[in-house]
Amino acid sequence: MKKLLLLSVLFSAFFANLHAQIKTPQSSPTCKLSQEVGLIKVDVEYSRPSAKGRKIFGDLLPYGQLWRTGANASTKITLSDDAIVGGVPVKKGAYALYTIPGDKDWTVVLYKDITIWGAPDPADFKESEVAAKFSATVLPLRDLVETLSLNFNNLRNNGADLELTWEFTKVVIPFTVDTDGKMMEAIKVTMDGPSANDFYAAARYFYDEKKDMAKALAWVEKSLEKGGDKFWILRLKANILAELGRYKEAIVVAEKSTELAKKEGNGDYPRMNEKSIMDWNKKR
Repeated sequence: MKKLLLLSVLFSAFFANLHAQIKTPQSSPTCKLSQEVGLIKVDVEYSRPSAKGRKIFGDLLPYGQLWRTGANASTKITLSDDAIVGGVPVKKGAYALYTIPGDKDWTVVLYKDITIWGAPDPADFKESEVAAKFSATVLPLRDLVETLSLNFNNLRNNGADLELTWEFTKVVIPFTVDTDGKMMEAIKVTMDGPSANDFYAAARYFYDEKKDMAKALAWVEKSLEKGGDKFWILRLKANILAELGRYKEAIVVAEKSTELAKKEGNGDYPRMNEKSIMDWNKKR
């Protein structure tokens, strides 16, 4: 009896495990696409339902109702940097893509709350969560698109179009990015050479490690030239001058550092400068 019971348990476990391993295809498979648009990246994640002989827009999906723009979870769009979507400025981040289909025009909505499964009920929809809202014209298609498709097209340096196609309908969502502004800034920074902070960091390292003080002095002066007088940079310059034995000049620079520090309400640098000036006066 015990053997029969044990065999029964083993067979039950075997078939249960066999059943658990069966994986069926999704009726609306998940799709992820990632596209470089100018200098930013746009990621899209959505589920792709198929028409399967049904009339979609105006029937299965009634006009005038908020749609998740796909199946299952809401379609999500993630921007790696700021962009203009449908003519509306949008900050970098992740958004749910909702649409309200219409016969001639659609309303497109980027929604900040991406945790909602599907589209929110009208009573739960919050205007404060809307990052962008704009209209898009319906473009009729001659040939049937069986499965919902989102793809980027018309790629250019300063933008691209996210095209939604399904059944006999096409809707274009334009993306514009500030590639020119970023490029001009990058060119300017590169052509201008190292920044004030770069020169300060190099001078600081040479001073701390007691390397070539003449080079450290040249770099700290470049930092002041590019970024203007700062009390902490003047303090470094005074210390470098002292390392070079130029105590008289070091005292003048340290006094200027103290003056600027006091104006900004800093009490530490005046104390450090005062002690250094006393030491340097003894060595003059």
